Amino acid sequence: MEKVNKIKDIFVNGAISPDKIAKSIANHSGKTAIGAHSIFLGQIRADEKDGKSVVSMEYTAYRDMALEKAREIREEAFSKYDLTCLHIYHSLGEVKVGEICLFVFTSSPHRKAAITACNELVERIKSDLPIWGKEVLDDDSEQWKVNR
Repeated sequence: MEKVNKIKDIFVNGAISPDKIAKSIANHSGKTAIGAHSIFLGQIRADEKDGKSVVSMEYTAYRDMALEKAREIREEAFSKYDLTCLHIYHSLGEVKVGEICLFVFTSSPHRKAAITACNELVERIKSDLPIWGKEVLDDDSEQWKVNR
């Protein structure tokens, strides 16, 4: 019987809660082949734009394409690195300054694979997934965020 790779939903409505992050970490304590985890948390900054402050980000995505691309990136990471687990969560909708909008979590028997894979995944997510963020400023104006 052929294994079917189900597309995992990476999206979370609003901010990614500290409880979700803690629970994800705790769920791996029984997986005793894991020797290392690497975690990236993306947080909304209060950037200054022409004398105005960012108060939140509003995320949108071309959902079906983003989920398919995330599945491809995930499969490539598993084939390239000795990973035990890999989780990606990205916010959709409003995320306020100080809140978490991206959570990437890799696990491996050894630290180098977990760290390298996590870093590569973050870069691929930022460059390859059709997800856009609109900065909401303290005067209620908005502007599209440009990734650097």
